[in-house]
Amino acid sequence: MIPPDPIERFRSVYALAEKTDRAIIPDPSAMSLGTIENRDQPSVRIVLLKAFDERGFVFYTSYQGRKGRQIIAHPRAALCFYWAPLDIQVRIEGAVTKVADEEADAYFATRERRSQIGAWASRQSEPLETPTALDERVAKYEKEFKGKDVPRPGYWSGFRVRPEAIEFWKGKPNRRHERHLYTRDGDGWRIETLYP
Repeated sequence: MIPPDPIERFRSVYALAEKTDRAIIPDPSAMSLGTIENRDQPSVRIVLLKAFDERGFVFYTSYQGRKGRQIIAHPRAALCFYWAPLDIQVRIEGAVTKVADEEADAYFATRERRSQIGAWASRQSEPLETPTALDERVAKYEKEFKGKDVPRPGYWSGFRVRPEAIEFWKGKPNRRHERHLYTRDGDGWRIETLYP
């Protein structure tokens, strides 16, 4: 029986990856994020999943960095999780929206102080002017926020990928892999089993 709800199915698979020894799966939240540079060039990198629910899958970044600029210009993305020891892959495609400021503030407040300072200090994706430029910027913001809470920079926030398609792939012997594709259909999901 194929589970009818892909978000609940993802929740089960993700829990399995989280329970796996960190020596085997160092970070279950690591996912490939594909964005569009322009009409001709996709761009892919690894980011970390920070939240998910029926609304979508959330990660955080600077709006001023390369991926932030790409998403703002072309608000669609693809995600891919691959947990090799479990022989499971999950692919997600959909439209992207910014998370609410309140949600971003709440998440930012949970980050380690050094990571909060880093969000201020990094001019993400820009050329480093000198070998010590980043350290100098870190020192500047450590001084600026000494003895105070570090606020979230206005250019740093989260994006939510609202899934329009989710595919679950499970490796099987002799290339008889199991593939189930969930495609959004109104308020529900259409489910298809695909050839491997």
